[in-house]
Amino acid sequence: MTRNHDFTAAIVWTGERGEGTRRYRGYDRTWRIVTPGKLPIECSNDPMLGGDPAKPNPEDLLLASLASCHMLWYLHLASAAGIVVREYEDAPLGVGETGSRGEGRFVRAVLRPKIRVEHGTDLAKADSLHQEVHHYCFIARSVNFPVSYAASYVEI
Repeated sequence: MTRNHDFTAAIVWTGERGEGTRRYRGYDRTWRIVTPGKLPIECSNDPMLGGDPAKPNPEDLLLASLASCHMLWYLHLASAAGIVVREYEDAPLGVGETGSRGEGRFVRAVLRPKIRVEHGTDLAKADSLHQEVHHYCFIARSVNFPVSYAASYVEI
């Protein structure tokens, strides 16, 4: 049986400079994400499109969401499998393309976690869990581009 889940957020444009969108260069591509009971996140457009490079953009957020969801499910599956993870960090790579009209999309993503596990861990078993994550991760199950995994492990 399936259950529905509602997720909410408020997106508030913060880029008004006094004349709205009258001129293309007359407004900032900044906004704030507000979710109930959580700290706001100040965002901007991709710098190639006039955004602030110091703030996350939608592409950053999508890639970070994908990698975070994968990590959380990986940790859960590792715990259930008796694999003790001590550290986990990822430097995911999202590959996008832009068409002739300026339209963009992700064409693939590679998650590249570096995982520290206890000495004596079955590394083949630890690695196989990445393929299982895709069956559970809400974000990975929702994107329409391929996601691959290139994990590395260090036994401590």
